[in-house]
Amino acid sequence: MNDLEKKSFYSFVLLYLSSSFVFVLLSGYWYYSAQKNSLESDTYYKLTHIADKYSGLIINAQMKGKMLHLPEEKGFEYYLLSKEEAKNHKQGYYEQGRYKVLVSSAPQEHLGVKYLLVKTAIYSQKLEQLIWNVIVTMGLSFIVIGIISILLARLFMKPVQKRVEQIENFIQDVTHELNTPITALSMSASRGIKKGVYDKNILTNIAISTKQLESIYKSLSYLNFSEELQQSEELDLAPILKQSIHYYKELSDAKEIKIEAQIQSKTLLAVESRMELLFSNLISNAIKYSMPETTIKITLDAKHFIIEDEGVGIKEEKLQEIFQLYKRDSNIAGGFGIGLSIVKQICDTYNIEVKVNSKLGVGSRFELVF
Repeated sequence: MNDLEKKSFYSFVLLYLSSSFVFVLLSGYWYYSAQKNSLESDTYYKLTHIADKYSGLIINAQMKGKMLHLPEEKGFEYYLLSKEEAKNHKQGYYEQGRYKVLVSSAPQEHLGVKYLLVKTAIYSQKLEQLIWNVIVTMGLSFIVIGIISILLARLFMKPVQKRVEQIENFIQDVTHELNTPITALSMSASRGIKKGVYDKNILTNIAISTKQLESIYKSLSYLNFSEELQQSEELDLAPILKQSIHYYKELSDAKEIKIEAQIQSKTLLAVESRMELLFSNLISNAIKYSMPETTIKITLDAKHFIIEDEGVGIKEEKLQEIFQLYKRDSNIAGGFGIGLSIVKQICDTYNIEVKVNSKLGVGSRFELVF
């Protein structure tokens, strides 16, 4: 990851963890408070129940003249307080150190018992266990959330990384593609200046390089602006196609590629610049990926447009990917993977079906069905 990707990754993780920490903290506090109140209530009612039961036994023992016997309650202690001893204790329910204490006057001084004192440390023990359980659960939850946040961040960053990588490669490819015609222009201009006379080869090189730059410019402009404001009109595609073939004549001649064209009139409601770009990309691709001294066949009639080359061809498993933006099947002839994507976008705009047949090492056939 580059610095920007790392910053985005850590920002996402930090934000996710911070919000999750607050959520876990609030959830833990809510659960702790609810359980503590429940434990407090259970302890109070248990002490009250024991006090009432013992008081009943005390009253019953005096009334029937029986020997007093109070059963033991596990985890609870009790004390019978006389009137004198009761002076050192207050009546009611309260906490004393680790003990919850209930002082009850229910015995009503039967058998000389002024107050019955019942206490237990179970509340403190269970509260300590509750606190520990909440802390451990919150800790484990936060660890799990931390792992999930990293996985989500990686999942979130994956398409971003892929897109950034595509853009970086695109920039490198554009730089390389621009460098070739610019260098050719510079060298041809220098040679022309030195010779000081008209030279057909030099002018041809300048024309080719200029058209390569113009082709790149048109493709990039379409991607950035898409010419949405232009209005469609009824066009005859034949002259537009002828103009595009003538436009790339220097390029085809430089590779000694023969272009055979059978062109009939075909009208279509479209934007002229888009049709120029459509034909331009298909013709330039055919020239770019064709071997020297081969033939490119072009057909236009009322039903379809076909362009066939005798070039490097495309692998069958790659045919579904060639129309994706920045996708390139071959590095043989350069390019930056936007030409066929633009072709597909324009065809989709005007409901033109695109068919491709290709065989590696034999050539490719693109058919546009109107």
